[in-house]
Amino acid sequence: MSVKIPVGLEFFERMREENFYYVDKTEFIYELVQERSSGVTLFTRPRRFGKTLTMNMLYSFFDNRRDSGNAFAGLAIMQHKEFCEEWMNQYPVVFLTLKGIEGVDFASAYKRLSNTVAKLYQEFSILEESTQASSEEKAKFRSLSSGMADVADLKDSLELLTKMLHDYYGKPAILIVDEYDVPLAKANESDTERNDFYPRMLDVIRGMFDAAMKTNEHLQFAVLTGCLRISKESIFTGMNNFACYSVLDDKFSESFGFSEKEVRDMLSVIDVSDKFSTVKKWYDGYVFGRSRVFCPWDVVCYVADLKDDREARPKNYWRNTSGNGVLLTFVGRTDFDVSDKFEELLNGGTIRQEVYDELTYDSLHDSEENLWSVLLMTGYVTKARPGYDGELVELRLPNAEVASIFEDAVVKHFRQSLDTSRQKELLEALWQGDEARASELMTDILFTTISYHDYHENYYHAFLTGLLTGMGYAVKSNQENGLGRTDIDIREKKLRRAMIIEAKKSASRDDMEKDALAGGRQIADKEYLKGFEGYKSVLCYGVAFFRKQALVKKLEV
Repeated sequence: MSVKIPVGLEFFERMREENFYYVDKTEFIYELVQERSSGVTLFTRPRRFGKTLTMNMLYSFFDNRRDSGNAFAGLAIMQHKEFCEEWMNQYPVVFLTLKGIEGVDFASAYKRLSNTVAKLYQEFSILEESTQASSEEKAKFRSLSSGMADVADLKDSLELLTKMLHDYYGKPAILIVDEYDVPLAKANESDTERNDFYPRMLDVIRGMFDAAMKTNEHLQFAVLTGCLRISKESIFTGMNNFACYSVLDDKFSESFGFSEKEVRDMLSVIDVSDKFSTVKKWYDGYVFGRSRVFCPWDVVCYVADLKDDREARPKNYWRNTSGNGVLLTFVGRTDFDVSDKFEELLNGGTIRQEVYDELTYDSLHDSEENLWSVLLMTGYVTKARPGYDGELVELRLPNAEVASIFEDAVVKHFRQSLDTSRQKELLEALWQGDEARASELMTDILFTTISYHDYHENYYHAFLTGLLTGMGYAVKSNQENGLGRTDIDIREKKLRRAMIIEAKKSASRDDMEKDALAGGRQIADKEYLKGFEGYKSVLCYGVAFFRKQALVKKLEV
């Protein structure tokens, strides 16, 4: 098929010039100017929701060094003819992305920031010879262009650039800052010992924004994107005409992310409309304001796979682009217990939680409310339904992809935090044939874990496998033996002993003994012991589970 799917492409003009498929979001330009033709506007959305491409689109539309008519031909924005005549390619634009500003310490991160600003200045080298600029401004311009400017000049860099552009072109500049909070997020992650990395980076970023966006007569308007809204007291203090639109707000709620119609249209173009239900299950489910949207990164990645192979299965594309550190932090907290809430979410339910859309990175982990707020703003949970929720927001997992990330985080935490002495004690009880002690220990461990899949049998199977793995024995799951497959078998060749475990989910507590015995009988009926020739002893167990209780029954063979 001739259509090209733009996986990872964030340059608007290249996308249009090279005939990549483009979901038309240009109406956003008109809505933005009608609503926010001055002042500072911040859009916060999870990563992978098209923020950079949207900002690049704004850059292409407004920048007076370009002729963008061909790039926007046939798109929605061109219906506003008078608006385009007034705004398209009529303003100097400063487009700064802070996406790559990180380092192991402040010095290395600051160097990257200084180099990024230097490259930005080099784009406007014509200003160095401007007759409107003073000798002092030209000296600062050269210093910033070289990447050798000190902290004070770097803080003034955006204000200086907008002033010199205003003086040169006779029009105030438009400032676009993409992923404004990445330097702070990375500094906070690296500043584990709470030294000076985060406060020093905060001081620099706040200084740059203060100078450029607070009472700057050379600025037409500014647009910023990020994941979190840093509290006004921390970074946006005193900015006039400031507005933030987060996942909780209805206005601009469809500007980032794909609507159902947009997804259906994309699938139709490559003739895979029958895959819509799969795409919806895996990548839909986000609620921004009153709008329901799909994650664009995931949809584009899966559509690209479907274009090559229409039988391609959905993948967790998000896992490859983000860590799950915030989830591990959450489940590992000992000062509050969120296990019941996690269980409710993983089993398809909802929780009601107080959340805030205004935080600081150094306080993200200060409270349970803050952590839930971060999960909401970063896309790990979403509002359960469109509309206004009030002080308490009803939350759920958006889709199958995010649910799988939650499961991975929970399993990882379980394995890391499991008391190995309890594991050893359980295995010893099983080797000794002590049904009562094994039942008690298994129930104790199960009670402290987070259960998901609504206690389906495969959950208990995974629980047992994880519980018994890593203790020095050969543990196999779903191994073919006799006339079927054993749930779990454990072998110790040195002592020539082994055990077989069959797991059963019970419908009630009263059924547990019957089900455990049935699991034991299955071992005999399916002749599983035929796969254990040469072992001196093979212990056979049926284990029944009901919610967070376990009952172990030994089969006499």
